[in-house]
Amino acid sequence: MYRDKTKVIHIGDRVIGGGNPILIQSMTNTPTEDASKTIEQILALEAEGCDIVRCTVPTVEAADSIPKIRESIHIPLVADIHFDYRCALAAIEKGADKIRINPGNIGGEDRLKTVVAAAKEKNIPIRVGVNSGSLEAELVDKYHGVTAEGIVESALDKVHMIEKAGYDNIVISIKSSDVMMSVRTHELIADKTPYPLHVGITEAGTIIRGNIKSAAGLGIILNKGIGDTIRVSLTGDPVMEVRSAKEILKCLGLKSGGIEVVSCPTCGRTKIDLIGLAGKVEELVEEISKTEKGKKLSLKIAVMGCVVNGPGEAKEADIGIAGGDGVGLLIKRGEIIKKFDESLLLGVLKEELLNWQVD
Repeated sequence: MYRDKTKVIHIGDRVIGGGNPILIQSMTNTPTEDASKTIEQILALEAEGCDIVRCTVPTVEAADSIPKIRESIHIPLVADIHFDYRCALAAIEKGADKIRINPGNIGGEDRLKTVVAAAKEKNIPIRVGVNSGSLEAELVDKYHGVTAEGIVESALDKVHMIEKAGYDNIVISIKSSDVMMSVRTHELIADKTPYPLHVGITEAGTIIRGNIKSAAGLGIILNKGIGDTIRVSLTGDPVMEVRSAKEILKCLGLKSGGIEVVSCPTCGRTKIDLIGLAGKVEELVEEISKTEKGKKLSLKIAVMGCVVNGPGEAKEADIGIAGGDGVGLLIKRGEIIKKFDESLLLGVLKEELLNWQVD
C-alpha cells in the first residue's frame, strides 16, 4: 500500500507515514488570540480522540497565544498560515509543532526561503496545502478548467519550491469539495511523491451532507491504501469531525478498539421506540467511552427493535438488547441471557458495560 512507503514525519510526539497508524486531525474555530477558548475547544477534541489539531494564525498576535495553548494541551499544534510570512516565522518561534502554508502565496521566493530556514532550524514539518478553489489561473487555462491533474501539478510545484530551499520535512494536502476529483488527485499524487498525505474532502458541508461526502471520498481514498492523516471537514462543532473520522476509520478496519453501536433500521414489527432507544444508547456509549475504563473497552453493541429476530441479528455483537410487547432481552453473541421489563433496557445495558471485564 502507498501509505506503507511514505516518508516518516514527526509532528510533536506523534509520527505519521511509513505505515504508522492513520491519525485524526481537526481544526479549531475559535479566535486563536483567545487562548482560553481555544484551549477549551482543543481539550474537548482531545477527549473525543483527536490526534493533531490545527489553529489559524492570521496575525502575529495569534502566534503569541501558541505557548499558552501548547502548555495546556496534550496533542501537537499546527499553525495555519495564509499570505503573511511573518505569521509563519512567529508561529515557528513560539513553538508550533508544524506549519501549514501555500508556498505560492507566502510572499515570494525570498520570504519562502526565510520560512523554510526557520522551520529547518526547529526541525518542524511544513504541510503544503493546495485546494481546488485556489488553483492558479495558468493551470486552469492549461487543463481547461479545474482538474485533478492541475491540482497535482500545483502541489508538486510547491513541494519543489521547498525542496529547492533545502528541506524535505514535508506533508502534502490536496483537497477539493468534489468527491471524485479528490479521489483522482490522490490517485495521481500517490504515484509521484514519497511524502505523507493529509486527506479530506474540503468544504464538505453541514453535518449530514458533509458526513456523507466525507465518508464516500475518504472511504475510496483510504481503501486504496492512500492517506496518512485525515480530517472530516464539517460546518459544525469540530468535535463531530473527530467522531465521524473515527467511525470512518473503524468501518474500513483502519482503527480498532472502542465501543461500536449497531442498530436495526426499524420495520413494521418494531414494538418499541427504537429510534429513541438507539439515541440514548449512543449517548451512554459516548459517556462511558470518555472514562478510563471506557477507553480500554473494545466491543460491539447491538440495539434491536424486535424480540423475534433480535437475538439472531445480534449474534455478531458482544452485547445486544431487544424489546417488544413489554419484554426486554439481554443478548450476548446471539444467546438470550435474561428477560426483564422493557422499561429497564437502558439500565441493564449500562450495568453490563460498567461491569464488563477489560481484556
